Amino acid sequence: MKKNTTWRKPAVIITAFLLLLSTASLLYLLVEKDKSDYAAEIFQDGVLIKCIYLNDISQAETFTIQGENGCVNEVEVRPGSIAIISADCPDKLCVRQGFISDSKLPVTCLPNRLVIRLRPVSDSSESTAIPDAVTY
Repeated sequence: MKKNTTWRKPAVIITAFLLLLSTASLLYLLVEKDKSDYAAEIFQDGVLIKCIYLNDISQAETFTIQGENGCVNEVEVRPGSIAIISADCPDKLCVRQGFISDSKLPVTCLPNRLVIRLRPVSDSSESTAIPDAVTY
């Protein structure tokens, strides 16, 4: 009795293609691109409250952002990176996120409605400096 193996060749080709595609995508996301200058834009309630050029920072600086209802976030800026180092929100996910130094993922504190995102300096001069979406 002869087995039908005609499906194996296309399945192997498709599997190899998908494996190659996923590996290439992962490498693209993980490989650090050229270090460009970033501007940290800090939004509260969807309004830009502060813009900091990370290339201009020579030593660590800490400042406090107070929001409505008495919410407080303490932000630390280091040369090339920024983070929320303390917050009065219940879950403290924004503090656990740590320092960011590229624009892949913003730091967000949803209970306090605070978003910190990095943009390359060449892009930060756009007239629409508004987050894509704000979650309440």
